[in-house]
Amino acid sequence: MTPLAEIIDNCAYLDDWQDRMSYVIELGRKLPAMQEHKRTSETKVQGCASQVWLVTHASNADSDPILTFEGESDAHIVRGLVAIVLSIFSGKPASDIIKTDALDLFDRMGLIEYLTAQRANGLRSMIKRIKDEAARALAA
Repeated sequence: MTPLAEIIDNCAYLDDWQDRMSYVIELGRKLPAMQEHKRTSETKVQGCASQVWLVTHASNADSDPILTFEGESDAHIVRGLVAIVLSIFSGKPASDIIKTDALDLFDRMGLIEYLTAQRANGLRSMIKRIKDEAARALAA
């Protein structure tokens, strides 16, 4: 997975919207494929126009578990957005996930303003799902 700091730096370097979208697609191509049996109705993210699946893994070692995520999409740009979302949240304590403003990060990368309304809604749905998973992990 590409580190978040590298994604932010690369987006800052790319002035042209088409170059940024090409980069987002490239990030999606680097995303490991999700095993077919994990693509179920339970792992599908509701509210996305494209198909998006998200699997959460939580360490049960302490009161603030570390969450890691697997994600996949059937659309190139959305797959890249999934890769960025995973870079933001995966490997973080649940309490940090709840506090993280991912939409602000996407805005600072210059990606929000060019997303269609459907993609922006799908992005919000992914983020909500991850934050809900973090809240559940903290409550367990």
